[in-house]
Amino acid sequence: MINRLKFSIEIKAEKAAIWDALWSDRSYHQWAGVFAEGAYAISEHWEEGSKVLFLSPDQSGIYSIIETHIPNEIIMFRHIGNVVNGKEQPIDDESKKWSGATEVYTLTESTETNTLTVDIDVMDEHLDFMSERMPIALEKIKKNCS
Repeated sequence: MINRLKFSIEIKAEKAAIWDALWSDRSYHQWAGVFAEGAYAISEHWEEGSKVLFLSPDQSGIYSIIETHIPNEIIMFRHIGNVVNGKEQPIDDESKKWSGATEVYTLTESTETNTLTVDIDVMDEHLDFMSERMPIALEKIKKNCS
């Protein structure tokens, strides 16, 4: 079963600096490494409709489509299927369970800080892992903004 988790953190930095801490290659490696050491993302264009591969060093991971992207405000990924040895795999019975799950990063402005919120769909078997790791990742993102 898929569950929706929500995480947020207040960051005293400009929205553009937070966005850069999220999606620049250098920063992405640091915070995504909390989930898989050496994690990286590949996309030809970080635009709506573009495909993104979220990979570990062995070139395994998932591929997703960017559903919404307004720089410095929101990006929404719709996860589609698995990647093995750098190649997208057809949807099988296992990936059907989570294909279509979303992951949304939103920045909201306030007077002194900006709030980064992450809404993510997670399978039951990953609930504990994500609940433990995402706050650590958010702290790394915050640190990369200072």
